[in-house]
Amino acid sequence: MRMKQSIYLVEDETDILELLILKLSAAGYRCRGFEKASAMLEKLDQELPDLLLLDLMLPDMDGMELCRLIKSDPKFSSLPIIMLTARIDLQDRVKGLDYGADDYITKPFEGEELLARIRAVLRRSLSQKDKNILILKPALKLDFNRFEAFIDDKRIDLTLTEFKILQIISSRPGWVFSRSQLLDQLWGTDKIVVERTIDVHIKNLRDKIGNYAASIKNVRGLGYKYDPGDLTNAQS
Repeated sequence: MRMKQSIYLVEDETDILELLILKLSAAGYRCRGFEKASAMLEKLDQELPDLLLLDLMLPDMDGMELCRLIKSDPKFSSLPIIMLTARIDLQDRVKGLDYGADDYITKPFEGEELLARIRAVLRRSLSQKDKNILILKPALKLDFNRFEAFIDDKRIDLTLTEFKILQIISSRPGWVFSRSQLLDQLWGTDKIVVERTIDVHIKNLRDKIGNYAASIKNVRGLGYKYDPGDLTNAQS
């Protein structure tokens, strides 16, 4: 059975928030409500939903700024956002879309219209996700939208650096990447980082991907490569 799609709602009016949760839950979505932006951001670091419904008038942060903040973070930039607001000015709608919102609904609105907008945004998001998922092995997948990796559809707890290393070396199977090349792609040439830092990240990455660890080969004196043909455990 397919897991229900999850929606976060940020709305400071309790009555409206509870009504929205009731409506969306009845439509088959998993919902979590927040009355403050700060509470939602804290939860967002732990779990990324499929969609965010965002009211613009919040007590601790302007909704426009919250949208911009989320969309500017690589970890969350793919999160679809629908803005809910009483602001009807055209400039507000344009600003919201420019800040990265996927849709903009003015209050008051009909429940069926909201559900239709949600379905449309989720369809577009799902289509984009399919284009940004790389299957490295039958059970090992990389999701470039969320910067997440999965084994047997279970999320692996990779750091952003570990994910990017796996993304870089798997982009050209069999190609040897030197430590300096990996450093340049990860942090650029302006930041001074010791080359052996790569070895630490590679070790941690191998530990986390278990039986797929041997796909990451250490080419002595040169660097690292991704070998899709090896499914055995990595040797130290």
